Amino acid sequence: MPVITHIEDLRVLAERRVPRMFYDYADSGSWTESTYRANESDFDRILLRQRVAVNLEERTTRTKMVGQDVAMPVAIAPTGLTGMQHADGEILAAKSAKKFGIPFTLSTMSICSIEDVAQETGNHPFWFQLYVMRDRDFIERLIDRAKAANCCALVLTLDLQIIGQRHKDLKNGLSAPPKLTVANILNMMTKPRWALGMLGTSRRQFGNIVGHVKGVADMGSLSEWTARQFDPRLSWADVEWIKKRWGGKLILKGIQEVADAQLAVDSGADALIVSNHGGRQLDGAPSSISVLPEIAAAVGNRIEVHMDGGIRSGQHVLKAVALGARGTYIGRAFLYGLGAMGEAGVDHVLRIIHKELDLTMAFCGRTDINTVDRSILRPPHG
Repeated sequence: MPVITHIEDLRVLAERRVPRMFYDYADSGSWTESTYRANESDFDRILLRQRVAVNLEERTTRTKMVGQDVAMPVAIAPTGLTGMQHADGEILAAKSAKKFGIPFTLSTMSICSIEDVAQETGNHPFWFQLYVMRDRDFIERLIDRAKAANCCALVLTLDLQIIGQRHKDLKNGLSAPPKLTVANILNMMTKPRWALGMLGTSRRQFGNIVGHVKGVADMGSLSEWTARQFDPRLSWADVEWIKKRWGGKLILKGIQEVADAQLAVDSGADALIVSNHGGRQLDGAPSSISVLPEIAAAVGNRIEVHMDGGIRSGQHVLKAVALGARGTYIGRAFLYGLGAMGEAGVDHVLRIIHKELDLTMAFCGRTDINTVDRSILRPPHG
């Protein structure tokens, strides 16, 4: 077993152990993938100030996200098909988040259902991410199921009314259900650890949908349903309707412009997530970290501003906090850990990010994450 020191080690392992079609689904963007790459690379342009001779005892990364105590300003992002990166993947990631003391967010398009995650984590509160479908009766039931499962925040995704074109998914035949081409079958045969895990679980379909929608009883009937269900008519009136139906903490995901951030404030949401869907929707959009400062400056005193996109280290978390984020989300980073080593891999990811965050904060002369601001950053070319 190699020594795991940073997230890239786990990415390499995941690429080796997860079937190509599912690894590529997680680790790719739309069209040329320019936004997907910029999400991570733009962090490198942000430089830190090192301070010395500061008392660095009693450091803490503890803070709050939408009123919830968290061990660090990091949540596990909602990611679809997580249970195809590793058997029972959503359950394993939720257990890891519970142990570490950070929020886990379950995707509408998860393999393990809301009820699965609640039962396997002892009804520990988690967050649920919602896509708006044309079938509003299904959405109402989904919200009610999330309430019944003790979910304590609803993350409403606003930037997937239509789906961006992802070339790798098309070439790999990634669909619902996945196309078992000769190439895919042969590739899966080279991943014995993954295959044994999938043989050992009954959770191999979209657990929040199959059996909960009229006419969708298996993966075959699911394909036709999902093709027509993402609702291009989604509007701010729908956000208001969902907020009323939910009645709890509401987080709006997919904000990239100040104008939309202002509308998010007007909607009464508790938080917004500066996000471009991991570079999987509009290729050519700016990176999340590059637009975070202007959005935080415009609305950060009226709504909690979070961000996701490109976070692969604790240093990235610290830079986002310095630029105005009250919380951050990791998607691909935790998926690498999950695909590489299951629950233990997610544990590794959280420990790595926390250690990097703690040490970098200390090198910048701070001992409390809640005191971090732009003064720890050097101006461009400074």
